[in-house]
Amino acid sequence: MGKHEVAQAKLVCRELKKSIPETRVELDYENALELMVATVLSAQCTDVKVNEVSKALFEKYRRPEDYAGVEAEELEEDIRPTGFYRQKTKNIQAAMQMIITDHNGQVPDSMDALTRLPGIGRKSANVILGNIHGVPGIVVDTHVGRVSHRLGLTKEKDPVKIEMALGTLLPEDQWTAFGQRLVLHGRYVCKARKPLCDECALMPHCPHFAEQAKG
Repeated sequence: MGKHEVAQAKLVCRELKKSIPETRVELDYENALELMVATVLSAQCTDVKVNEVSKALFEKYRRPEDYAGVEAEELEEDIRPTGFYRQKTKNIQAAMQMIITDHNGQVPDSMDALTRLPGIGRKSANVILGNIHGVPGIVVDTHVGRVSHRLGLTKEKDPVKIEMALGTLLPEDQWTAFGQRLVLHGRYVCKARKPLCDECALMPHCPHFAEQAKG
């Protein structure tokens, strides 16, 4: 952690608060169980598609026992549009069985317990902890990794190392909102192939833009 990265993080945080005043997860959910399932379905799938599928899914499956007790083929069909539906079904049903057996039917509320569930990594766990329990954490997806690199916040490539590096730059109580703003900024402005630099409030402070402008 250098002074430059800390100053840059504060600037990015301040500017993103102006351009994205409201932070949110774009997955639809009403409780921890629904958010957990939605995060599993979101792997290699857009939030828009997950929300299309989850509307009927969450009406049909309301308890861990509903997911664990159904035939795998039926659940596969219910989530097929999200892709990788066989593996997602295995993960969901195995996770639900663990929730029933080890957690009295409740989605756990710690990083350690959540990441023991099949299909739940640190990214998904941080989504659940931050939005359900108010536990500070930085969700690192491909958007956050890309934006962090372009803005000069970290050179790390591994998602866990990116999360840890970003966490050293801002106070803990800003982690969740900062991460969510980075996700949204990367999704709608700082896109992978055609970033909308002309619309970006961070353009004057972006090392990546400056480098591209030189070339």
